[in-house]
Amino acid sequence: MSQFRKNADGENVAWAIWRRLDTPGHDAARLVRAGAGYLLAGTAVFLHAKGPACIGYQVQVDHEWSTIYGQIEGFVAGETVRHEIGRDGDGWRLDGSMMPDVAGLRDLDLGFTPATNLLQLRRAGPQLGRRAELTVAWFDIGETRITALPQVYIRRSETTYEYSAPSVPYEAVLEMAPNGFVQSYPHLWMMEESAAPPGMA
Repeated sequence: MSQFRKNADGENVAWAIWRRLDTPGHDAARLVRAGAGYLLAGTAVFLHAKGPACIGYQVQVDHEWSTIYGQIEGFVAGETVRHEIGRDGDGWRLDGSMMPDVAGLRDLDLGFTPATNLLQLRRAGPQLGRRAELTVAWFDIGETRITALPQVYIRRSETTYEYSAPSVPYEAVLEMAPNGFVQSYPHLWMMEESAAPPGMA
């Protein structure tokens, strides 16, 4: 049985579907209002190094777009994948274990989807011509810990950011869709369709 948190079907805010570029795959996600905050939920289906993968994910954020909770559940080849990530005043936990290396961070970044960049940029994205240095709590399939991932966003236009993650390393110009999701993630993801309800802020 799914361990995903039950959530009333909130008001849709935005949704999108992407095609993966470095391996066969797709990802679809939507953002809905959830209480005073928002819930990002989606599913990534792609070819992992071990075999076919199907991973559902949820990230809940508060009214300031700071992560409260995250969860992933699915399979990679013949192996079940299930993790719970929590953040509160004591810090971050992965499956109940404290993660001291990411204490004080506010954003969860899931490495297998392009969807979580929206949450970071809604919370702390820079104004036009400005730079933002964000260190996020990063987690990917096959990892046993949440790690700190420094990132830099420089906003070059209303829809483009120079992005770099030096420790990976990765750098590129990200193009954003009008609804706030990443539209072009060079060499990794390309959005195929997106939408937002009329009048979305």
